[in-house]
Amino acid sequence: MPSELDRRFDELLEQVTGPGGRLVIGKDEQGRAIVTNFPATVPQLFRTFCALNAEVEAVVAGDERLTFADVDRISEQVAHGLVARGVAKGDRIGIAMRNCPTWIVSYIAILKAGGIATLLNGWWEPLEMEHAVQLTEPKLIIADPPRAKRIAARCEQIDIMSLPIDLPIEQAVAELLGAPEAQLPEIVPEDDATILFTSGSTGESKGALSSHRAVTTATYAYSTGLMVLLGILTTEGRPPKSQPRTLLSVPLFHVTGEVPVMINSFVVGRCMVIMPKWDATEALRLIEKEKITYFVGVPTMSLELMNHPDRHKYDLSSLTDITAGGAPRPITHVERLQDEFPHAQPALGYGLTETNAAGCANYWGNYAAKPASTGRAQKPFIDIAILGAEDAHLPVGETVAERRLGMRELVLQALNMADRSRRTAGRNVRQ
Repeated sequence: MPSELDRRFDELLEQVTGPGGRLVIGKDEQGRAIVTNFPATVPQLFRTFCALNAEVEAVVAGDERLTFADVDRISEQVAHGLVARGVAKGDRIGIAMRNCPTWIVSYIAILKAGGIATLLNGWWEPLEMEHAVQLTEPKLIIADPPRAKRIAARCEQIDIMSLPIDLPIEQAVAELLGAPEAQLPEIVPEDDATILFTSGSTGESKGALSSHRAVTTATYAYSTGLMVLLGILTTEGRPPKSQPRTLLSVPLFHVTGEVPVMINSFVVGRCMVIMPKWDATEALRLIEKEKITYFVGVPTMSLELMNHPDRHKYDLSSLTDITAGGAPRPITHVERLQDEFPHAQPALGYGLTETNAAGCANYWGNYAAKPASTGRAQKPFIDIAILGAEDAHLPVGETVAERRLGMRELVLQALNMADRSRRTAGRNVRQ
């Protein structure tokens, strides 16, 4: 049964997406919901929202602070530099580095140059990195020195650009700046945009290919939810008092860091305070110093914050949302979060690499009431169904077992679905 929060959410969602609302919802050629009055390609998304939030602080990394206008300007210069180096539309360009401003600028620049941003897992061992490089055959890999060395040890034939990411951003990317005469390509929503890696349940990592439309729509699924929740707070007379600020502690090569955290931050004007690597003590310090409002990580990360012996020495009252993804959060954690962070609302997100993290969300009082639930689909963009025999949609309350599918049939069905997925992903990545 829908909760009171569900009812209010749906009412405001109708205002946001209905006639005269901020978002105009249409359909693509396959009948899927899309936003028709927001940019449909990732480069235009960045350009549009950087212009709208031009003077707002966008990225903080140590002593370096960049506005949205800074990020747009520098990434535009790097995009021209990539084209001048011979990067053409459709070329796969790898990124292999730790979280840093150079990662963000490189990602945006690759897409502006028409390339396919290929996000290499910075935690991979050399053999795993070699597999991903052989699978995707990137024309160029932009890396930090440690990962450049790791890749070069096994992939001698690949062009690798090692950048000094510890320097201020314009010095770090100096090798790519300039060449304004190099013309950037025209990009359409159906063009390929990104390749992210997913291990699935078995075997080596596989590349999940996404179009610009897929990435932007998934981003807007998160933005829409935040617009509605902001509307709820505003109608209750308690709107946010300052710019939203997130601690970027999850890796940018992972879909959570890439879409709901990084790209979505451009849409909602949210500052990203970068952590090069996870450290609970440093996280507490940054939450206090930078007045972080939004924290997201795997459940063990928020648990480390709760268990930290010095937690009460820090002022964490700026936190309004503590979100988890990547794994279910134990029910006892949810109860503790409410006690330990009384000013913050708990939330959980569920999505797939293949869906660019879009899927379900369980938030605020709903999550507290049903902490074992995945939450509701991100309407109007996501539809979810339980399929039985011959992919028939099962009605509410019915299970696959009630359709008398035996174990052998269930296993065969799962294997067939997995095989179709693997063949499709492999074909798309190698095209």
